[in-house]
Amino acid sequence: MKKTLLIAALVLLAGSAFAQGKFTWISKTSDDPDKMLPGVNPALVNGTIVTAGSSTVFPVSEVIATMFKEDGFTGQVTIDSIGSGAGFERFTKTGETDISNASVPIKQSQIDAAKAIGRTPLEFRLGTDALAVVVSKSNTFAKDMSKAELAQAFGTATYWSDIRTSWPRREIKRFIPGTDSGTFSYFVEEIFAKKAEPLLKASNLQLSEDDHVLVRGVEGDPYAISFFGFAYYQENASKLNILSINGVDANARNVDNSTYPLARPIFIYSDAKIMNDKPQVAAFIAYYLTYVGEALKDVGYFPAPAADLKKAKQNWLDAVKGRY
Repeated sequence: MKKTLLIAALVLLAGSAFAQGKFTWISKTSDDPDKMLPGVNPALVNGTIVTAGSSTVFPVSEVIATMFKEDGFTGQVTIDSIGSGAGFERFTKTGETDISNASVPIKQSQIDAAKAIGRTPLEFRLGTDALAVVVSKSNTFAKDMSKAELAQAFGTATYWSDIRTSWPRREIKRFIPGTDSGTFSYFVEEIFAKKAEPLLKASNLQLSEDDHVLVRGVEGDPYAISFFGFAYYQENASKLNILSINGVDANARNVDNSTYPLARPIFIYSDAKIMNDKPQVAAFIAYYLTYVGEALKDVGYFPAPAADLKKAKQNWLDAVKGRY
């Protein structure tokens, strides 16, 4: 019995020593354009990586996970698209996930909840998403709306003609993201001054966490309207028209110069202890931050300001404390 206990103790000590040692997946070369992060050899990475959260961040994480596997990772990456709020629940309260995907910054109450389970959320800014307000291709009248008109279209107006008298007297049909979505929260903050009641009490309202459901609801109906991440508009540009807001189009130039009114940052969150206890998570995040520019371009989002991306990389370096 004593011999068994001794062997078990030695195994635990060895595991602890290994956990504090150098990462084994470091590559001699790095593709990081800022030369801050070490190179990652995904073929030397194993284990599971569990992520959940924003449907807006989901396609970016999906691209990165695919690249990670194509470069040799043989483990499993789980990415659940459940909305930023539900993702934070899993990360900060139940501790089910390694990484939380978010299209809104984490709240202090969520940080406090995470600390109660031994986690300190660490933020990694990825890029910028322009929120798209869309109508069907068969809608020939709505091309541009002010933020005040959006509040009517998604809240107080019953007919399109209530917004502009030249528009048809036909009922507005609203398709919006679910309340757990960061997209919903952001839209409420920007259009309804953080008060969701006018939106949730509107007539002809359908909510869904699945952006593809929203697309299907709008595409065949000239009197329907919706909003979601720019990438989902780009995927469905042949079926939908995107509205300009306050006369400003949603494009890279207007997002970069901050003139487009509905642009918002996107993030992933993790924790230093998770990254050190699970080297595969540290590897995945380092790889993510190295290739995020390619992934954003593939999806149709916009790069983060250079200073924000460098800060994200520094957060990674601080978390792993020189284990490479």
